[in-house]
Amino acid sequence: MANPKRKHSKARSRSRRANYRVKNVPQTHECPNCSNAKLMHRACPTCGHYRGREVLAVKGYV
Repeated sequence: MANPKRKHSKARSRSRRANYRVKNVPQTHECPNCSNAKLMHRACPTCGHYRGREVLAVKGYV
Protein backbone atom coordinates (compact mmCIF):
# COMPACT_ATOMS: atom_id res chain seq x y z
CA MET A 1 0.00 0.00 0.00
CA ALA A 2 1.30 3.42 -0.91
CA ASN A 3 2.33 5.70 1.91
CA PRO A 4 2.65 9.47 1.83
CA LYS A 5 6.23 10.58 1.30
CA ARG A 6 6.03 13.49 3.72
CA LYS A 7 3.90 14.46 6.68
CA HIS A 8 1.26 17.14 6.09
CA SER A 9 2.07 20.28 8.02
CA LYS A 10 -0.45 21.68 10.52
CA ALA A 11 -0.87 24.73 8.31
CA ARG A 12 -1.67 22.60 5.29
CA SER A 13 -4.27 20.56 7.17
CA ARG A 14 -5.82 23.62 8.78
CA SER A 15 -5.92 25.48 5.48
CA ARG A 16 -7.79 22.57 3.88
CA ARG A 17 -10.20 22.29 6.81
CA ALA A 18 -10.95 26.01 6.70
CA ASN A 19 -13.04 25.30 3.60
CA TYR A 20 -15.16 22.61 5.29
CA ARG A 21 -17.69 25.16 6.51
CA VAL A 22 -21.31 24.68 5.59
CA LYS A 23 -22.13 26.19 2.24
CA ASN A 24 -25.48 26.77 0.56
CA VAL A 25 -27.27 27.53 3.80
CA PRO A 26 -30.64 29.08 2.99
CA GLN A 27 -30.72 32.82 3.58
CA THR A 28 -33.42 33.82 6.04
CA HIS A 29 -34.59 37.15 7.31
CA GLU A 30 -37.35 38.51 9.48
CA CYS A 31 -40.84 38.82 8.03
CA PRO A 32 -41.91 42.50 8.30
CA ASN A 33 -45.52 41.48 8.93
CA CYS A 34 -45.25 38.80 11.64
CA SER A 35 -41.53 39.02 12.63
CA ASN A 36 -40.90 35.29 12.13
CA ALA A 37 -37.94 33.97 10.15
CA LYS A 38 -38.66 33.28 6.49
CA LEU A 39 -36.71 32.44 3.35
CA MET A 40 -35.71 35.41 1.23
CA HIS A 41 -37.82 36.06 -1.88
CA ARG A 42 -40.51 33.68 -0.63
CA ALA A 43 -43.91 34.20 0.92
CA CYS A 44 -43.91 33.85 4.68
CA PRO A 45 -45.22 30.38 5.64
CA THR A 46 -46.52 31.74 8.95
CA CYS A 47 -48.65 34.66 7.81
CA GLY A 48 -48.73 34.25 4.00
CA HIS A 49 -47.48 37.78 3.22
CA TYR A 50 -44.95 38.74 0.58
CA ARG A 51 -43.81 42.31 -0.14
CA GLY A 52 -46.52 43.85 2.01
CA ARG A 53 -49.54 41.96 0.72
CA GLU A 54 -51.19 38.65 1.46
CA VAL A 55 -50.49 36.07 -1.24
CA LEU A 56 -51.27 32.85 0.65
CA ALA A 57 -54.23 31.92 2.80
CA VAL A 58 -52.74 30.39 5.94
CA LYS A 59 -55.08 28.46 8.18
CA GLY A 60 -55.02 29.48 11.82
CA TYR A 61 -53.29 32.86 11.23
CA VAL A 62 -55.29 35.85 12.45
